[in-house]
Amino acid sequence: MPAAATTGVDAAAVRSWCRLALEALGRAREETDAINVYPVPDGDTGTNLYLTAESAAEAVEALFDARAASGPQPSPAEAVRAMARGALLGARGNSGTILAQLLRGMTEVLAAVPAAAPVDGALLAAALERAAASAYEAVAHPVEGTVLTVAAAAARAAAAVAAEPPAQVVRAAHAAARTALARTPEQLGALARAGVVDAGGRGLVVVLGALVEAVTGESPMGPLADGCPGERAARPAACASAASAASAGTAGDPPPAPGGPAFEVTYLLDAEDGAVPALRARLDALGDSLVVVGGEGLWNVHVHVDDAGAAVEAGVECGRPHRIRITHFGAAAAAVPGRPGEGTGRGVVAVVRGEGVARLCEEAGATVVADTPDAPASSGDIAAAIRRARAAEVVLLPNDEALRSAAGAAAEQARADGVRVAVVPTRSTVQGIAALAVHDPSRRFDEDVVAMTAAAGATRHAELAVAEHRSWTMAGVCQAGDVLGLIDGDVAVIGRDLVGTGTVVLDRMLAAGGEMVTLVVGEDAPADLADRLEAHVREEHLAVDTVVYRGGRRGCPLLIGVE
Repeated sequence: MPAAATTGVDAAAVRSWCRLALEALGRAREETDAINVYPVPDGDTGTNLYLTAESAAEAVEALFDARAASGPQPSPAEAVRAMARGALLGARGNSGTILAQLLRGMTEVLAAVPAAAPVDGALLAAALERAAASAYEAVAHPVEGTVLTVAAAAARAAAAVAAEPPAQVVRAAHAAARTALARTPEQLGALARAGVVDAGGRGLVVVLGALVEAVTGESPMGPLADGCPGERAARPAACASAASAASAGTAGDPPPAPGGPAFEVTYLLDAEDGAVPALRARLDALGDSLVVVGGEGLWNVHVHVDDAGAAVEAGVECGRPHRIRITHFGAAAAAVPGRPGEGTGRGVVAVVRGEGVARLCEEAGATVVADTPDAPASSGDIAAAIRRARAAEVVLLPNDEALRSAAGAAAEQARADGVRVAVVPTRSTVQGIAALAVHDPSRRFDEDVVAMTAAAGATRHAELAVAEHRSWTMAGVCQAGDVLGLIDGDVAVIGRDLVGTGTVVLDRMLAAGGEMVTLVVGEDAPADLADRLEAHVREEHLAVDTVVYRGGRRGCPLLIGVE
């Protein structure tokens, strides 16, 4: 049952708000999708808002479940904080990202509330004001007639009655939001042409209506079209041609697709707050519909671009992007000649360092992406290689932990073009060689990917490197010129020469068992390095075979794989 009217908003009311908002967004999802014409008429605003709210509600439920077993009930601030973080982690699309920031803005105010104190009308009004302001700050180029306009109207109305109890504050905010929503077609040409109100704004009205019900125990006015004249167009039948009407465009309006960027790129980003302004500037130059929300080291990034890889790489430059999602808007794919979806059969795309390894992979039938210090491989390079493969199914081998994000972005781009792509998470060239060795295009795609993944996962990897300066490592202090033996990415051995260090590394790796050793010798390594290490394996580790490949990357004397 909805919460009864109260003089303050407590954590239970926040929990009820989450549940009611999710239910209401679910009921409104199809109609909201139907009127989605700005900034891109892709018909998913209602779905994105629902999925964002679902993530927020799950986070709040998890908080309550944890407290039920271990301590006191959450405070209102803790509940809103959980709601905001859940929304941030699960935000979808432009509208969901802005909703997440609205909730985060509320948290910034409510965080100051003492744990035992409910939220009164003044605090609630201040929270709604901060929510609207932070949403405007998160959008690179705010446009009126959108969800931002609706949020600002709600905040102003709440501020005007801030001295009243929370019930009056939320009622005023909701009523003002409805009025602002009805006027959005007057402010944005795309909406006027399609005869609809803003879809994101409509979703926010639904969320505020749920807040009214959670705080007062009363359901707000009925269907939005009944109390909001501009929303008559929200009926699906009246909106069947809204997207096509919006795409016609007129001079002076920001153009929705087609004519706009081809891809929607979203990702979570672990980054220092100080790195975000540079990211905003970089992404703003790449595309439009830019929204960056979050803080305290975790951000949600949304942008529309033509170069999806560059958008992901911008995130890599300032932090660690993850949960990368790239959506093709559809029109561009049909216009690209020779797009990969026209291919047949199965291909392998491998990112490699070193001419000898490149030849080896090409002889095995792979399409190669060169990765050099002067020209590091990008997601655009990988996507281009997938197109060159001209295959309906592609197995992608990044062969470097640092390239996993770029490979994932390229894979999403190819999937949008109709190619079935699987990324085998190879972290080293030797793992890529092991995966390629068991590749069998006669198998079913899933079976082939499983076999290649298993081969890569069963291959421990190591490398020898020369320290450039004195530093601390997991194996102790190294000096400039020392030889470092890295096993699975961590420094495990510090030595004085390549052969001695390589011998210790091999012995440690083979102590856990192994049947095959792969040595990839760098272009500038001593000529006898591989021969001496191969002899050591033959003498000290019976029944272990060794295979040597020459022509590895310059600056890396040796890569080692143990299967």
